[in-house]
Amino acid sequence: MYYNDDTIIYLDGKWLKAKETSTSLYSQTLHYGSGVFEGIRSYKTEDGARVFKAKEHYERLLYSAEKMHIKLEYSIEELTTLTYQLLEKNNLENAYIRPLVYLGANMALQPTDEVHVMLSAWEWGKYLGDSQLRLMTSSFQRPNPKSCFVEAKVTGHYTNSILATTEAKQNGFDEALLLDMHENVAEGPGANFFYEKDGKLFTAPVGNILNGVTRQTIFELADELGFELEEKFFTPEEVHDADGAFFTGTAAEVAGVESLDGHKFNFSWEDTMGFDLANAYQNRVRKKEYKQFELV
Repeated sequence: MYYNDDTIIYLDGKWLKAKETSTSLYSQTLHYGSGVFEGIRSYKTEDGARVFKAKEHYERLLYSAEKMHIKLEYSIEELTTLTYQLLEKNNLENAYIRPLVYLGANMALQPTDEVHVMLSAWEWGKYLGDSQLRLMTSSFQRPNPKSCFVEAKVTGHYTNSILATTEAKQNGFDEALLLDMHENVAEGPGANFFYEKDGKLFTAPVGNILNGVTRQTIFELADELGFELEEKFFTPEEVHDADGAFFTGTAAEVAGVESLDGHKFNFSWEDTMGFDLANAYQNRVRKKEYKQFELV
């Protein structure tokens, strides 16, 4: 699914066939989850393949590495150039791009100087699909911000996401919605969450969430469309009576939500602000000139 016999990846300064590469079984990242990564998308536009918000993604990669005491000797400009080369070598335009920074052999619980950088890309549809999602409030919480850097994209953090998604699917739902330590809604396992009520959008504030690049794009688009948007703490019970809701994330893009814990929302997806934002987002990433009439 992610690679074939011809797939080329970037690894530590070299372009290699994905099937011909290897890594240490004693990697600190493999044993302890100390590594950082990004999820980025490129889109086919009238100007060719365009990596959406490469600067913002690579700024976060460098930030995540710094927080995890990983010495990442690359600039944003170098990483961006390598990303375009990666797309060209694999003949990709609409692609999902995965930069991964992982560590060398180290069984000690302290940083290591051996740092590896891998860039790969593949064709990948919307992570959560195109159907409206049925969510359940997860029994798992997002980590306490005092236990780790929740705003960093760290490999080990996603064990929490795996547990939440698995629980939701085992209970007959499509995806989970996680709370923070105070029982307020935080985010999904791999996406930020918004809901609509009485003509206004709401989302959780930063502090207990990963402040997604797509989340920030939705703030920009909502402002352009004249949609009122507020960051605040809220409970699952408040969401139960929402008019609509959606997830945002690079892999998921903008994914409509149908219900939470069996409580179906008041509006059909096509009548929500989220639907308008989903269309505006697709126009933005493909560099189409945005006009109000294009939403319908």
